Amino acid sequence: MRRLSILSAFIIVLFTLPALADALLSQASGRYRIDAAKSRIGFSVAQVGGGGISGVFGEFTGRFEINGRDISRSKVEISIAPASVATGQPRVENFLRGKAVLDAVRNPEVIFRSSKVTRTGPQSAVIEGLLSARGRQKPALFNVELVKRAGRRIVFRVTGDIRRAPYDMQVGYPIYSNIVKFEMTLIGRRI
Repeated sequence: MRRLSILSAFIIVLFTLPALADALLSQASGRYRIDAAKSRIGFSVAQVGGGGISGVFGEFTGRFEINGRDISRSKVEISIAPASVATGQPRVENFLRGKAVLDAVRNPEVIFRSSKVTRTGPQSAVIEGLLSARGRQKPALFNVELVKRAGRRIVFRVTGDIRRAPYDMQVGYPIYSNIVKFEMTLIGRRI
C-alpha cells in the first residue's frame, strides 16, 4: 500500500511540474535589460597539459524578451566590448585585445542576436542565433537555465562553446583549444 501511495505522489508531481513551469514562465513574461553591474560573462580556453586562459568581459549591454505564451518567440541580444577583457594578467589581456585575437580596435563589439529559442525543460532552453565578431557572423548556440525570479528581477545561468577558428582567432592552436567555453550569470531587470 505504501508503494502505491509513493508511486501516486510521484505521478502527481510529474504531471504538476509542467503546469508550475508554465505558470512561472507566464509570470516572467516581459522585456528585460541586463544589469551589467551584477551580471558576469566569463570564459575559458583550455591548454594542453592543463591550465589555459580564463577571464571575464567587464563591459556589456543586453536585453531580452520572454514570451510566456510562446517561448519560441522570445528574443535575446547582447553586445560585449572586447576591449574590456580581463584575465588578471596585463600581458595576456593586451594580447587578447590585439589583432591576433579579438582585434578590439577595429572590432569594438561582439554581438549575439537570437533567432530561435527552444524550451528543453521546466526551467531550461536552448538559444540559437548569430554571433558577430571580427567582422564575421556565424551560428552559435547557448544553453540557458532559469536560476531565480523575484519581483522585477530574473537570473539565468548561460553556457556555451564557441569555436575560435571560424572567426580567424585560432592563434596558439593546437596548444590552446579551439573552443572558448562561456559561463555567464545574466541578471535581468524588467523594463
